[in-house]
Amino acid sequence: MIVIENLCVKLPGFSLSDINLRIKKNDFFVLLGPSGAGKTVLLEAIAGLVKTAAGTIRVNDRDISRLAPEKRGIGIVYQDCCLFPHLNVRENIEYGLSYHKIEAARAAELFGVLVDKLGLGRLLDRKTISLSGGERQRVAIARALMIEPAVVLLDEPLSAIDPQFRAELQHQMKRLHHSTRTTFIMVTHNFSEALSLATSAAIINGGRIEQQGDLMEIFKRPCSRFVADFVGMKNVFQAAFEKSLARVNGISVHTGAEASSRKGYIAIRPEDIVLSVTRLDSSIRNSFMGTVDSVIDKGFTCEVCVSVGDTVFNSLITRSALVDLGIEPGRELFVSFKATAVHSF
Repeated sequence: MIVIENLCVKLPGFSLSDINLRIKKNDFFVLLGPSGAGKTVLLEAIAGLVKTAAGTIRVNDRDISRLAPEKRGIGIVYQDCCLFPHLNVRENIEYGLSYHKIEAARAAELFGVLVDKLGLGRLLDRKTISLSGGERQRVAIARALMIEPAVVLLDEPLSAIDPQFRAELQHQMKRLHHSTRTTFIMVTHNFSEALSLATSAAIINGGRIEQQGDLMEIFKRPCSRFVADFVGMKNVFQAAFEKSLARVNGISVHTGAEASSRKGYIAIRPEDIVLSVTRLDSSIRNSFMGTVDSVIDKGFTCEVCVSVGDTVFNSLITRSALVDLGIEPGRELFVSFKATAVHSF
């Protein structure tokens, strides 16, 4: 268990303020946020690489707040790997053993597991300067895990990897997490990476935690306008609430539950919005006629923007659905979504 309480870091022009986090033992936890939000600073505070102004950090009931980095039992992997160019892959992986006492038999066993899980067997005698970005990242992860840290910190480990190898490294990291007793904390600004790897997360913005908890709960039920935008809700509207109805620019939206306040926001994920040529004969309570404003190519999917009066709804559909419905700018369509798809805050 990692418990961070009231943590503050003061840097020139930036600060972390009142950071409170609880991360379960052996969890794969992701810290999400835009560039400049404070993700790396928080990681370095946990590792002991930046000085904290206040607060405590506890790992497995051990207060590490004032310990030197090498005494914390934490491994860290940076985006640029920071490997030793004068050492080969084997020597890089084993480097930390000079400073941490691990029995020879256990070290040999762990080395074999890491090399196997990360596919490094054929690279052991090569110098790191000759490796690809993905290979260097795998070596850096193996080096961090070789000392059996209680926690390993990963600072955007996939951002510099070619897209075709990113999925492979994600899979390897997942396997590694399942086969070790280490808690993983990964920093990223990519929500799809988080969804593929983690079960719990925190969203940080401007040096403050906006929301934390189960990743899918954050994905489906953001607590603020910033979080809703960050997790790709797309459809976020100011609303006035009256029992289970939300009034948005003259449109009445069924939310399925009474709101706790008279004013706030509603949010609907774009993939929860159904487009149709005729009104759907189903249990869907929210259905409005609108006009297609634009179609945005997203590769395998398309984002369709539909105006219903002064409100623009964004729907994410497949290419085949786009063709089948004959969707193009100016086309009239029905926009429909279930009351349970509407999140209010």
